[in-house]
Amino acid sequence: MQINLPLALSSIDQVLENYMGLQKRAHYIINTYRHPSSLNVLTKYWMRFWMRFAGVGFFGRMAARFAALPAPPHKSRPYLAHMNSRGYIAPSVTIYHSDLRLGKNIFMDERVVIFQREDAGPIEIGERVYIYRDTILETGHGGYLKIGDDSSIHPRCQVNAYVAPVEIGSGVMIAPNCAFYSYDHGVLPDKPIRKQPVQSKGAIIIEDEAWIGFGTIVLSGVRIGRGAVVGAGSVVTRDIPDGAIALGNPARVVKMRADMTCDPMAEFM
Repeated sequence: MQINLPLALSSIDQVLENYMGLQKRAHYIINTYRHPSSLNVLTKYWMRFWMRFAGVGFFGRMAARFAALPAPPHKSRPYLAHMNSRGYIAPSVTIYHSDLRLGKNIFMDERVVIFQREDAGPIEIGERVYIYRDTILETGHGGYLKIGDDSSIHPRCQVNAYVAPVEIGSGVMIAPNCAFYSYDHGVLPDKPIRKQPVQSKGAIIIEDEAWIGFGTIVLSGVRIGRGAVVGAGSVVTRDIPDGAIALGNPARVVKMRADMTCDPMAEFM
């Protein structure tokens, strides 16, 4: 593969100018060929061409940006991740972690942050995992984070695996604005809270196929069972059994999915 040395050594302003010119040409093509069948062929060719070069590095991120130019925004973009085994990592993703392990075909949306503190354990993300914009994943103080295949974390979530691990199973759906903290601050009266060591009641474990509702907070030492549902706005401080539906602050089991009828309308009659 030959490297265009003058372009590689050009200034940032020149790179941005080239990018803006390419962006204008892409939009020109899209606006010129308005027929749905033509647009479909052109956009697919464009996206597949650039996604061949997508990856974690600088040039891989730029290729991902070019690929996304004609693509619809937000939840219409994860399919780009299936055009390359390295997946789709948006250019604005911040990765500051020395032990990040990525599975195939992952999707990281705009402004996702991957961060490590001192003594951080690894972050392991399985295959076909979708992490949407403004989500922050952190490890530190011996904690690690593991996310299983086919799970999704929606916008503005915070996962802090400090002291103890956070393990998220496969097929887990996490709604926006959720927070997971596997640690807490000491609150003894003899010194300021900010100077006290962090502590934990144990790992956070979310089993396969669970569904965590909007704005849920999950604290340390909690297991959420396989196929469980946690209602929006809940604070989870104790274990939730497999197949349970729980909600409230603190979250309490209100129903078991096994007791529900297969007719969804029957619940409202």
